Amino acid sequence: MAAGSSPSPSPSPSGSTAVTVPTLQDAQESATNAASWVEQNWSTWLAIGLRVLLILVIAAVLRAAVQRAITKLIDRMTRTAEAVDGTSLGGLLVNNERRRQRSQAIGSVLRSVASFVILGTAALMVLGAFQINLAPLLASAGVAGVAIGFGARNLVTDFLSGVFMILEDQYGVGDTIDAGVASGEVIEVGLRVTKLRGASGEIWYVRNGEVKRIGNLSQGWATAGVDVTVKADEDLDRLKATLDEVAEKMSAEEPWNELLWSPIEVLGLDSVLLDSMVVRVSAKTMPGKSLAVERELRWRIKRAFDAANIRIVGGATAAEDEAEAADPTAAVAAPSALSNPDSAQSAAASPIGAQRSAPK
Repeated sequence: MAAGSSPSPSPSPSGSTAVTVPTLQDAQESATNAASWVEQNWSTWLAIGLRVLLILVIAAVLRAAVQRAITKLIDRMTRTAEAVDGTSLGGLLVNNERRRQRSQAIGSVLRSVASFVILGTAALMVLGAFQINLAPLLASAGVAGVAIGFGARNLVTDFLSGVFMILEDQYGVGDTIDAGVASGEVIEVGLRVTKLRGASGEIWYVRNGEVKRIGNLSQGWATAGVDVTVKADEDLDRLKATLDEVAEKMSAEEPWNELLWSPIEVLGLDSVLLDSMVVRVSAKTMPGKSLAVERELRWRIKRAFDAANIRIVGGATAAEDEAEAADPTAAVAAPSALSNPDSAQSAAASPIGAQRSAPK
């Protein structure tokens, strides 16, 4: 700076910036742009909205129609099963309460599956209507499905087995079944697990996928069979008359007259041995009551045989009779010549050293 020159004034900083206030012309321009954009895209929005609405309406109508068809199908199955009640053994297979529970279970499963399929398909179509790329979603769902399928294959097997068990009415609550892995009374039937109560009161949880065979002891009728073993020299006519008398009296008394669904029959000789013969007695009973009928029948046969002086043989009784008839002296050994030390046989059997050292 040259000497004597006056200093130049420094610029003063501005204290605040100026705020731009939108004018009416700017607002009008923005509104015009928005209206132009809406005018250009309203047809697309309307088409998407109508497509989504149409998809939802079709899905709702289809779901209602399928559920109604399933309900009618279940009702027709129930009426068909009720028509079988007029046959000889048709009414013994299922009762009304069990049929109602089975119909409700089948209908619930079918309706749930139908709703899942219809609503899932509708959801994918709605996403497709919004121009969303479904390829990654479907690929991820496929990979997840494969992983779940490998990890939960036992669960899927149990579920499908339970569905077919219910559809085929293999057993129901209150039935006594033999499932192979466990046996007992069915107290709960599920799509994955069947709950059984064993003879000792224990509860078995049996996976439906593990059941390879099922023996239902509560459908139709059961057979009570009793084998009576007597001596081979018994009078067959007196034996048959005694058994017929027992069968007639038991069939006329309560509650056995309700549990027996056929007359007690003496089928005849089941086997004949040298010292015994087996007579077979059989009858059809109410399902699950065969053991009680067999116990009562054995009780009555034993009392009738005791009154008629007919001996029942076999097992411990036959062994005891043989022991009583045996000779008491049979177990005593015969005297031996070797027991006498002075006999020639005893001397011949003695060691050589002992013979030389023996005094003459």
